[in-house]
Formats: sequence, C-alpha cells, structure tokens
Amino acid sequence: MAERALTPAQRALRHNLKAALSEQTVAQLLGRKLLHAHYQPIVRLKDGELFGHESLIRGPQEGTLRTCDAIFKQARREGLTLRLEQVCLAEGVRGWASARRGTRLFLNLSAHTIVQIGDRASLSGILQSLLAVAVNPSALVVEITEHEHVADLPRLIDVATSMRAEGFRFALDDFGDGRSSLRLWAELRPEFVKIDKYFVRDLPSQAVKVQTLRGIMRFAESFGTELIAEGIETGGELQVLRDLGISLGQGYFLGRPQSEPASSVPQEARAVINSSEIAVLPELTRAAAADFTVSRLAVPSPAVGPETSVDEIARMFSADPALRAVMIVDEERPIGLLNRQAFTDRYAKPFFRELYGRKSCLPFANTTPLTLDRHTGLDAMTAVLTSSDQRYLTDGFVVTDGGRYVGLGTGEQLVRVVTEARIEAARHANPLTFLPGNIPITEHIARLLASGGAFVACYCDLNDFKPFNDHYGYWRGDEMIRLVARTLVSHVDARRDFIGHVGGDDFVVLFQSSDWEARCARIIAAFNARARLLYDEDALSRGGIAAHDRHGVPRFFPCTSLSIGAVPIQPRMYAHPEDVATAAAAAKHQAKHATSGLAIQAAQPQDVSAQVDLYGTAAETLAVEQPCIVVSASDDLSMRP
Repeated sequence: MAERALTPAQRALRHNLKAALSEQTVAQLLGRKLLHAHYQPIVRLKDGELFGHESLIRGPQEGTLRTCDAIFKQARREGLTLRLEQVCLAEGVRGWASARRGTRLFLNLSAHTIVQIGDRASLSGILQSLLAVAVNPSALVVEITEHEHVADLPRLIDVATSMRAEGFRFALDDFGDGRSSLRLWAELRPEFVKIDKYFVRDLPSQAVKVQTLRGIMRFAESFGTELIAEGIETGGELQVLRDLGISLGQGYFLGRPQSEPASSVPQEARAVINSSEIAVLPELTRAAAADFTVSRLAVPSPAVGPETSVDEIARMFSADPALRAVMIVDEERPIGLLNRQAFTDRYAKPFFRELYGRKSCLPFANTTPLTLDRHTGLDAMTAVLTSSDQRYLTDGFVVTDGGRYVGLGTGEQLVRVVTEARIEAARHANPLTFLPGNIPITEHIARLLASGGAFVACYCDLNDFKPFNDHYGYWRGDEMIRLVARTLVSHVDARRDFIGHVGGDDFVVLFQSSDWEARCARIIAAFNARARLLYDEDALSRGGIAAHDRHGVPRFFPCTSLSIGAVPIQPRMYAHPEDVATAAAAAKHQAKHATSGLAIQAAQPQDVSAQVDLYGTAAETLAVEQPCIVVSASDDLSMRP
C-alpha cells in the first residue's frame, strides 16, 4: 500500500513497527520465529546442472537484522551463537525438505558448534529431526565457518568422523580469505572446499589469480576434494572457471538466494556454460613482472639505535649465528648497516674492543647501503644487478616503506629471484613484446581443440623485414616488431581472440570472433600504413630501400608489409596443436604471394613431412599442398559460410 494512501493512524502504526523491528534483538527474532532460510544454488560448471543449494538465514525485511552477517554479529554480542546455529540448521532443513529438489543441501556451522554436537545426544537429536522430515544425512553437507576459532582440532576431527559415519559430508568455507587453514584441509579432508570470492573477482584480467587457482586445484587433487568457486558475478568469470576445470560454482550470475530452492540455472549462465567458445586466459607476462616487488624479499632483521655500543652488537652476533646483519635506525629510518663478516673481522683485531667496545657502533657501519623501496619492481631489481656498485652481494640491501625500515634482503636472494623470474617469464612470454610465447600458444591451441568449437588459426609474418632490419639497425627493427604486436592487440577481441609471439617477426592469432576475416583485413591495412612511418623520407619517395638479399646480391626491396595466412579449423579436424600450427604456416606462405597479404587456406587432415616447431621457426615444406583462397583487395570481406 502506498504511503500517501494510509491514514494517519496507519502511518503511525507502520512507523512504530519499523522502530520496533530496528531495535529487535536476536533473542526476540528467535522467540517470535522471525528467521527464515533462503537458498542459493550451487551449479556444476561442466554442464550447468544444479548440484545443491546453500541455506542462508534471513531476518525481517524491515529492520537492521536482515542479513546473515548482521544477525550473527548481534548473536555474538548476546551470547546466542550456538542457539542461533541450531535454529538455522532446523530452518534450512525444513524449507529444503518441503521443496524436494533432489540436490544436496549445504548448511553453515561453526567449528565450535560442530564440537558441541559431538556429544552423542546432540547428534542423535539431529538424526531424529532429519528422520521426522524424511531427509537422509547423506544429502547434507556441513559447511565449516570461522576456521580461525578451531581451538581443538583433534576433537573436531573425531566429531566429523562420527558424523561421516552417519552419512554427513563436509565443506571448508571461504578458503583463501586469510583465516582458512591448510592444516585443517589436510587433516579434516573435506569433500568440498569453497574458494573465497576474492580469487574470482575480475578473474579474466588477473593472471596471478589464475595461477593461484591452478595451485589450489593441485591441492584439491592431492586431497581428493571438489572445489566450489564462490562469488561468480559475470559471464567472463564463469567462463574462465569452467575452462580451468573448477567443478562447481556459486554466485549471483548463477542464481541469487531466494525463499524457494531454484529448479534451474538462469539462461544467461547456461549459455556461457554450454558455449564451445573458450576464455582467453591472462598470462603471467608483463602483469606478473609488475606484481613482483622487493617486498617479497624483505626478511625482518634486528634494528638498533645509533647509541648502541660495539660490544652490544658483538653480543648480538655471538648469540645468533644465523644473524647476517644488523640495521641501525633513527626514528625508524635506516642510517647504517652492520655486516656480520666485516664487523667481526674488525672486532677480532688487537685492542679493538678496548678502544671502541663501549662506543657507538655507527662509525663502523655502512652508512650508504643499497636501499630499495618495498614497491620496487622486477625491472629496477634487474638494473641493480648490472650496476657498478656490487656491495649488496656481501652486505645485502635495506628494504623500506616510505623511508621507514622494513627488513633486509641478501644479495644471493636478489640474484636468484631475478634470474628465476626472468627465466620463467621467457618460458611464457616474448621479452620484446610481452605477448604470450611458445608454451601458452601451444596450451591455448590444445584448449581450443578440446573445446570442440570452431576457430581460425592465423599465422602473421612480415614481408621484406630483414633488409629493413639490416638497413636501419636492430633498434628500429625491434620497433617494427612491436608495431605488429600493438596493431594485433588493437584489432582483436581480447575476450575471444588470443595473440601469441612465436619469435622474431612471426606471430599467431587464434580467432573465435565471427568477423575474423574483416579484422585481418583491417590489421593488414593499419600495419602497412603505420610501418611506412619507420622509413626515412628518401626511402618513402622511392617506395623502398636498396639492400643485399640473402645471397649478397644488391636488390630493391619495397616497404615492409604484413602477411596473414588463415586456416578455419572445424571441430575434430585436428588432434594436436602442432597440426594446427603447420596448417597455419602453410597458409602464411601462400599469403606472401597475395596482393592483399591475406590468404585463407582450407584445413584438411593430412600427413606432413615436417611440423611447425613453435619453439623455433615454422617448417618450410609440406608433403601435400592444400587448397587456398587468395583474397584480393577488391574481395568482399564479409563472413564466409
């Protein structure tokens, strides 16, 4: 009823009701039975089928105690957490039993409450309540919350064992939120682990989160656990989780909590799950380098004031053989570094203790140590390794945060970490363009083949690039290659299309976009126009440069242009990534003879005399020539059937 349609008496009554509700306690909600369960679906990500529902308690719509978090926060103040959880358990089972959806029901219980249930009378009472509503314990999953409060882990394991014997299953909630315990996972061996929503948010653009999820998946495989990704709110997040192989998902995109358990998954979510299109996973390339900072190398080390005596420093080193350095600070700011070896060498000299033992240690410290802010990135760390001042190798280096002392790092750490990071980056990304390299290219082709969907493999190569590189030098040659990368990135759909840099001037684009052919034409036109800007005026006036060919013969070479060989790949046409790469390389050779620079080659299963080595260069010869369409500048570039 609209507010203006109410009588003054009715408006007063509503106002008083709202006021009463806003002042309610959990004890009042329990006494008046004003709590009710809502159910959020948990979905299988491989097929979109409902797997279960999580029971979430809700309070009255009007009032402050509406959400689960608010209700439990107030319950802790009133000392009613145990009673509240028992009511939530009963209410969740009651509403779910009446719906009879045939799925599992996930019920939240704290570790403390589970231990309380450990008394056989409590467990027997729960079993009798389930029997009364004809619910089998094997349909229930107990979701353990508030892991940080597990005071008696052995007792929790004992109770869980007893409950498992009756058919209950267990889930660990919010794994990765900073409070969850890997030890609890290892000892409890829950059937399910819920991944905290932090790792799902913005997943399509977060390479570090993708790698973290892969690590969690390895743990899950070792422990025989199914993973449930929480907080799925977009189709992109759902697609990445599906493609990573996460078993189950939960979140608003898959269904919001509602008073009746859902009977189906929203059509929008089902369309993503059933699509043969795969996600373009973010790679640990430039993003990973940006995320890696000195803060990871900082180790807390003792700090002393400048008034500390030489004898006191000697006692510190003597008491801790593992102590390599001591920092001298003044109001939290580093002013000197005492290296163990240099200090002990001086301290052992004749009469040194007698002369300086009671004096300040500051005159014997390195007052200009290498100092790095905790946010210093990988590139700056690499520059340190090549600097003329190499004292950090023996003294170590100081880590600060806004000028304040944080900890120390060792030279060995710095050398090892930078080297390992560079090697790992080189395995996965081309160091010139930071585009995914050979390993990610192969992995993405394999995922495309496994998805069973159609895609287009394109091999991109520069025409007459070597003469340009020889004439202008490697620096401008590198700029030409980076121009290819920028042009490709600006003309593809980052959500659907994958770009890889094989090496040199060879690039691979794997299209899932339906308008791929028009995109290729635009890529060629845009690159050819921009590439001319890298030539000098004399070369532009002549339309190219004079240079020697591969055989040392002087020749005239036109301005560098781009060729793209494209191969539409149909489902089940190829079984191995190298077959796709070989077909694309063959199309590239045809494209070099095309006026427009674009050749579309019909893909056919074939035997080849040589494979494309994605870790080197493309094979030059094929046993069987394949049919090829050479596209001229006047051809219609609309989608082909």
